[in-house]
Amino acid sequence: MPTDAFRRSRPLTLFALLTACAALLVAGLTAAVLSLQQQQPAQAAASLGPAWYNAAPYVMPLANNPPPLTTVMSASGARVFTLAFIVADNGCTPAWEADSGLIDVSADTQVGPIINAIRSAGGDVVVSFGGYNGTKLGQVCGTPQATAAAEQAVINKYGLRAIDLDLEEPEYENAGAINNELGAAQILQANNPGLMITITLPGTTAGTGYFGQQLLNTARSLGYTPSSYSIMPFDGGFSGASSQISALQSFHTILMNTFGWDSATAYAHEGISSMNGRTDSGEYFYQSDFQTVLSFVQSNHLARFTFWSVNRDRQCTPPDNNGNLSATCSSVPQNDWDFTRIVTQFAQTSAATPTAAPPSTPTSSATPATPTPTRTPTPTPTPSSGGSCAGIAPWSPTTAYTGGSKVTYNGYLWQAKWWTYNDVPGGPAGVWVQLGRC
Repeated sequence: MPTDAFRRSRPLTLFALLTACAALLVAGLTAAVLSLQQQQPAQAAASLGPAWYNAAPYVMPLANNPPPLTTVMSASGARVFTLAFIVADNGCTPAWEADSGLIDVSADTQVGPIINAIRSAGGDVVVSFGGYNGTKLGQVCGTPQATAAAEQAVINKYGLRAIDLDLEEPEYENAGAINNELGAAQILQANNPGLMITITLPGTTAGTGYFGQQLLNTARSLGYTPSSYSIMPFDGGFSGASSQISALQSFHTILMNTFGWDSATAYAHEGISSMNGRTDSGEYFYQSDFQTVLSFVQSNHLARFTFWSVNRDRQCTPPDNNGNLSATCSSVPQNDWDFTRIVTQFAQTSAATPTAAPPSTPTSSATPATPTPTRTPTPTPTPSSGGSCAGIAPWSPTTAYTGGSKVTYNGYLWQAKWWTYNDVPGGPAGVWVQLGRC
């Protein structure tokens, strides 16, 4: 029999020529496909404004019975999703949380196709680092530089335009880990011009607690300003929209006091990440609560409005799930993707108009601009010498009012110019117009 060397030295036959040509063709097509996949994030970025990335609901793509996200897109109008979560595996190695355990990003073959399908449908993704479970990169990577290197590997793997740092316990309570995460964020923004970075942290009825304030103080000392800070006002004594709005107002004050921002700048860097249906601690947030909070967010031009999670944005059987929590349904009556549709309204009605970073806080030159939603308020009515107050309820500090709502207060008839909550008629907010005596 001829040796391998002999076969390799024989002249090419027609079959060999065809085989060689086919191999070259496959190689060329493979290169073209890879090139197209690398272009997809840029193409998505060209058609999607920042508001879409700020209205990206969370979903676990590898756990909790994830739905086909292109189906959710078609049914709800959603364009961008926040994929959760990246944690640490085997030291400073980024890995996905999955039902089967941790899957190292370097070895992942499942999330990539999900992302490509979303992009092919005209959407994009945010990737979230952290969350409630597992060990976080900031805890084990040792330095901001090492943390940034681990997170950069994820950005490179999926060609990301936006990431989220979901800073929860125990990392949230570790000053060194928070320093690593915020320092890494500075490095990533410098090395990835235009990268959007959002920070999500636990919320309390007072806005945020001791560790949240510590996180903000660390950001101030580093001179770091992210795209936004979002609180999670649930699982802490909350009940309905009014409690969440009160927490957002308190957090707004904290942002102003910590960074020296004026009211508009603080709102432009503030966001909310809610939870749909029944929460872990037995609170309930219905579609009407989401809609009320959305009105507040839009009226005050907050930067971000999202929720946990698309996996839960379905009705249980029975609808109340017998009063139990579920990771795969909401435990409240609903149609599939009801909450996603409400969050999508934020992006659909918000203009992606960037604002400069606040001059009072040093920032990296690569810090992306923050979108400021624009809303047209209800036209200001012309005051008259009087008005009928028959059937008009007295103003209440615990009622949320939309633009055009009328109330009585101190013997006068008042009308709201835009959405308002706990702003007294005639007060400094200037929300109410006096129509005249009753």
